[in-house]
Amino acid sequence: MVATAITSAAGAQEAAGLPDFAWVVDRHKSMVYSILWHYLRDRTAAEEVAQDVFLELHRSWSSMKSAEHIVFWLRRVTSHRAIDCVRKRRLHWETSLEETSEPTALERVHDSFLSSYLERMVASLPEKQRMVIVLRYQEGMEVEEIADVLGMKTSTVKTQIFRALELLRTKTAQRLGRKVE
Repeated sequence: MVATAITSAAGAQEAAGLPDFAWVVDRHKSMVYSILWHYLRDRTAAEEVAQDVFLELHRSWSSMKSAEHIVFWLRRVTSHRAIDCVRKRRLHWETSLEETSEPTALERVHDSFLSSYLERMVASLPEKQRMVIVLRYQEGMEVEEIADVLGMKTSTVKTQIFRALELLRTKTAQRLGRKVE
């Protein structure tokens, strides 16, 4: 009886053009983890939140309308869960070298000193500005996509990006002992 209900539900979703849940997880797990890791800078927290996101997707599976809707939903929920995680845990962004494990291929960057500096600078941004910067420059999302995912106006996203970049320029100039132009 239960198997029949599951089979008929899966058949209805396939008829509606939805891919298999396992395929969706496999296809989008790197995107979800990437957003979380670049925002949280904590591998364990990123993995835990990613699991929560996919569990919530499974619970909400019947409300998914299309493959595009699933990607939008994943980006939106992942972004909001990352912000919530920081608010709840008040994560410390600095860790000792001994606590840091070897970077994965996803985490490797050409200039490790510059990368580390930029990571710390981005981590010091206010929550919404940090998420906008991660989505724009790490995930390569367009301003309109970010606005949809975060539930903001496009102009607000542009303003947040501008303010974040200005803040990063100011902090970098102060660190280098230069005047901001």
